[in-house]
Amino acid sequence: VSFRSVKAVLEAVDATFARPPARIGVVKENDTLEHRAAREGMGGLVEVWPLVEPSAQDDLPTWKPPIERVAGDVPELRLAALIARRIAHMLDSREILVSQGRPIRPGDIMILVRRRTAFVEELVRRLKQAGIAVAGVDRMVLTEQLAVMDLMALGRFLLLPADDLTLATVLKGPLIGLTEEELFIIAHGRGDRHLWDVLKVHAGADSVFGAAHKVLEDLLARTDYATPAELYAHILVTGDGRRKILGRLGEEADDPIDEFLRLTLAYQETHPPSLQGFLHWLERGQTEIKRDLDQTGVDAVRVITVHGAKGLQAPIVFLPDTATPPTMRPKLMWTADVPSLLLWPPRADAMDNLCRSLRDVVDEQRDEEYRRLLYVAMTRAEDRLYVCGWRTRRPGPLEKTWYGMIRGGLDGLAGVEVTTDPFFTADTALPDAEVLRLACPQTVPPKEPKAAPVKSEMRPIEPWMTQPAPPEETPPRPLAPSQAARPDPPAQSPLADQGLRFQRGLIIHRLLQSLPDLPVALRRTAAEAFVQRPTWGLPADAQKSLVDETLAVLAAPAFAPLFGAGSRAEVPISGLIHNHAIAGQVDRLAVTDSEVMIVDYKTNRPPPKVSVDVDPAYVFQMAVYRAALQRIYPGRTVRCVLLWTDGPFTLEIAPEQLDTALSPLMSAAS
Repeated sequence: VSFRSVKAVLEAVDATFARPPARIGVVKENDTLEHRAAREGMGGLVEVWPLVEPSAQDDLPTWKPPIERVAGDVPELRLAALIARRIAHMLDSREILVSQGRPIRPGDIMILVRRRTAFVEELVRRLKQAGIAVAGVDRMVLTEQLAVMDLMALGRFLLLPADDLTLATVLKGPLIGLTEEELFIIAHGRGDRHLWDVLKVHAGADSVFGAAHKVLEDLLARTDYATPAELYAHILVTGDGRRKILGRLGEEADDPIDEFLRLTLAYQETHPPSLQGFLHWLERGQTEIKRDLDQTGVDAVRVITVHGAKGLQAPIVFLPDTATPPTMRPKLMWTADVPSLLLWPPRADAMDNLCRSLRDVVDEQRDEEYRRLLYVAMTRAEDRLYVCGWRTRRPGPLEKTWYGMIRGGLDGLAGVEVTTDPFFTADTALPDAEVLRLACPQTVPPKEPKAAPVKSEMRPIEPWMTQPAPPEETPPRPLAPSQAARPDPPAQSPLADQGLRFQRGLIIHRLLQSLPDLPVALRRTAAEAFVQRPTWGLPADAQKSLVDETLAVLAAPAFAPLFGAGSRAEVPISGLIHNHAIAGQVDRLAVTDSEVMIVDYKTNRPPPKVSVDVDPAYVFQMAVYRAALQRIYPGRTVRCVLLWTDGPFTLEIAPEQLDTALSPLMSAAS
């Protein structure tokens, strides 16, 4: 029981698959395919049109250069134009969809094709030329679209103006529009000069070369400062590029341009906004646009492959690609043995009996899939099914095609009539106006028509739309305790060896960070290897002094808790202290059951001997660290220790001194 299609469509399906070869691969050998319509009394029809025949063509002039695109009299292109005119006639004459009792809308129509060929592009173009809303195709490889190729070529020129071939492509393309003769003037006889340099020379005030140079020079000036989205939006909108491309390539270029602009925005959301990066990303990705045309909510004709139409339906379905049987087969074949053997016959006359039998199996599997797709295509139609096609100059057997199987099934079926269609009588695109029609009348009241898709309407401008946006609330900048707003302590005399002292502090800091993680027996060897690196450029006595002093710190019993078990190096700390966000990093943190010890290394300044002489900036830094750790480890004593590498020796800061240093933050919070 089918809840989708009317009786006429289901009778056509049953008749088509009641006889070979259509039933092979679709219906089991002893079974009968029978559909029953749940939509009893609903009107509909199936029409089989005459095939479009190829017409005689004049030979092209000898040695005519291919400098212009000419649409030849190709039968598939004539069929595309015929379908567009037939749909336009349906819409313009407000033809009634009897099952719903309303005029036909573009969204009621779905056109199913087997493959995405030039026919699809021509069909979309013809529909747009006729003013019919069309949702485009369900898939396209974006970088293969001519409009996108022109935009990418312009981008490559802006990155490398010395690329003569790319510049010639841009000049001949729709964005600039030089003729073949004009390009020859600046390209021929230029010697070793680049085409861009020659264009500058020819850029007179009123010449086409001057206009081209002005446009490209302006874009070159923007390239280093504009994002890809801004640059291409300027090219297509401000620079009138979209109108020029559509004027050259037709309305079918509209969809690729929209998708290209969408990708420029998508790229810069996740990547640095680089033109070169965007073009590389687009080329490497081979972006294929896939669109679910059934979910767009747009009242437009859909052009979809049969594979993509599985699960979809429409009141009116056109099947235009029905008269060309499948011919493709894989070049390589595998035997059924285990292990299987790979066979590759380079030509048909090189096949032996085994290859021929394998080829026949592959062909039969391909043909069965071809027939199963026909079943899918026919059952997508709810009310009307139009079957048409075109003949090639070397036609194959028609009975093995979709067209032949459908027509063969309908021939002699009760209720099928051959009738003259007035539209084809007036159009004269087909060899005759007689169509094969199977119809079922509307005998019940039409069901409630579906509401037409809501069209967007212009809304009045609200007052807030013209007012500046209020300033955004920004969180306070995190306070870095090590970069507190306090004056630095006085530096040593400029005559002193500041460079060596600063380098010495960095090296000791790095050693104190890493050596505690090594076994005691390996520490000296590792330290000596580190200070002997050529990048330091230290003399031998300085190397020995640094190693000895660092190992003395690690070996001193007084420093054992700082570098023992439970201690960690370079510990990040963040938190909220008296409504101030803080973010910093402690050089070393030692945690025991009763206390927490903060250790901060200080270098390249003369060390004080008592805590009251420690610079207030250092005291404030440690006070902030202590306040954060007191919240992390409540109930434990937090001790703050400065380890001076110029010695080395440690100096613990008194709690009272830390409380005093933190009092300004407490006052500001209150």
